[in-house]
Amino acid sequence: MRVDALPREGLARDALAATEVTLSFEDNRLASLVFGHYDQNLAHLERRLGLVISPNGNHVTIKGTPEGAEQAGRVLKTLYSRAKAGAAVTLGEVDGAIEESNVQRSLFPSDHAGKASFDAIVTRKRGPVRARNAAQDAYLRQLKRNELVLAEGPAGTGKTWLAVGHAVSLIEQGVVERMVLSRPAVEAGERLGFLPGDMREKVDPYLRPIYDALNDFMEARHVERALQTGMIEIAPLAFMRGRTLTNAVVLLDEAQNATSVQMKMFLTRLGEGSRMIITGDPSQIDLPPGQRSGLIEAVKLLSTVDGVGYAKFEEGDVVRHDLVRRIVMAYESAARREREEREERIRAAVPDTPIEDEAEGLRRTLSRERPR
Repeated sequence: MRVDALPREGLARDALAATEVTLSFEDNRLASLVFGHYDQNLAHLERRLGLVISPNGNHVTIKGTPEGAEQAGRVLKTLYSRAKAGAAVTLGEVDGAIEESNVQRSLFPSDHAGKASFDAIVTRKRGPVRARNAAQDAYLRQLKRNELVLAEGPAGTGKTWLAVGHAVSLIEQGVVERMVLSRPAVEAGERLGFLPGDMREKVDPYLRPIYDALNDFMEARHVERALQTGMIEIAPLAFMRGRTLTNAVVLLDEAQNATSVQMKMFLTRLGEGSRMIITGDPSQIDLPPGQRSGLIEAVKLLSTVDGVGYAKFEEGDVVRHDLVRRIVMAYESAARREREEREERIRAAVPDTPIEDEAEGLRRTLSRERPR
């Protein structure tokens, strides 16, 4: 690969000084994989970094600000190396390489100091699957470091998908013997009635996202065989009481719909040699009014406990589709404005009365009820 940097004096007089960088790739076939079908990867890189990128055979010319051109060059080199190793180069991989380069060119916060690239999980079907942003990188490191991990964040951030991939990798490495999948059977605003069939057929509709992720990381025939032999087990949350799960990786998805009692029961199922992953989105709680979410309570109580990992995703960490990210951000902004307006109304109604927290209210109640 050859790199030529040519400062353009004519453009230097513009408001934004421009630099022209030319990259040459040795293998035309790999270069076409990096550029994408009809150069869609280059077009995506142009939009994300505000550059002009012109391919010509196995050469590509990048025009833009010096910082942007340098970053685009690093991204293309990274993608070429991954294509050379046999990895697919998709639009998602382009986004991941951009986020990775942002971390590399930052002031290197302690969590990422000395890291050449984001962390990855490896499975037989997909090979290495690398994190696409700093939040996913931190999540993967928590999964590898801790026996219990709590992950919360909006839809599309990869919480469940990466958890399933990590679980598959643990089984393939022989770290655990089986996988237990669970999810609260709570309808999202609809009444589905009594579903026909056996246990698996009744729970299948609720676990369809996990099945999709399993088929991404395992061959379909291997998934079916694992379900038949019990290597992969479907266990409704309501039926977990009394069990001790040993040498297993246990995944609870949509945990925001678990009650406090259910969450405590589930957490105490952890047995020797097991790993537990709990994922959910606190903004999509479908519990009846007045029911407290077990996920929110567990995060509050356990996120600082030694041996428990915690990963939080924000709306900017959505990787499913850029439109999904904008949708999530719009909803979060509306919810934030609503909270601020509600707090403002409360302050305006009682400007001189401080709002006491729950602990202070409990202390006052106990002091009034203490026998004399």
